[in-house]
Amino acid sequence: MPSYRSSRVIPVALVLIITAVAIAALVSLGRAIFFPSNPTQQVDVSHETLISLSVDNSVTFTVRGSIVADENFHSYIIKITPTTRTLTTYVGYLDKKVNEISLANNTPSYEEFVYSLDRAGFVKGSELTGDSNDLRGICAAGRVYEFELLKADKSIKKLWTTTCSGNLKGSLATNSTTLKNLFIKQIPEAASITSKIIL
Repeated sequence: MPSYRSSRVIPVALVLIITAVAIAALVSLGRAIFFPSNPTQQVDVSHETLISLSVDNSVTFTVRGSIVADENFHSYIIKITPTTRTLTTYVGYLDKKVNEISLANNTPSYEEFVYSLDRAGFVKGSELTGDSNDLRGICAAGRVYEFELLKADKSIKKLWTTTCSGNLKGSLATNSTTLKNLFIKQIPEAASITSKIIL
């Protein structure tokens, strides 16, 4: 009798084990198909890139004014690299250059600047996609601020915000005034020049 019971229990146990293994395999397969993990998925390296002192790194601050007539439309960009600091002002939607100031920079100065940007949250936030990242016509009565981190002139991260209220705060997740002031102070003439621009 005991041998009869054991001969029935062993096949049942094997069936249960095989069923459990099959279920586990199906669950794993389902996860792989519906929730694939991409080993080559790009890690956000913006923080490391920002504080890197590589000569091909740069940071920019772009301001776009109100949507008005072409003759009255103004914008400007401040670009800081380890070797240069530039402020360029434009008029019109075709970016006709009005003025450009170009100054030298050095590594210790750039280092202090990018660490200040980092502490102020320069790369805080996630880039938006699709229509959510379309800046055409947005905040028509105010200003649009864009903050970009580049390596060899290739964009690593670009975040934006506006001076308009409502759902127009964009992708930047920190105080834009602090960042703006840091950029303006990198070029001695910037405050007076940009204050004269009708934005």
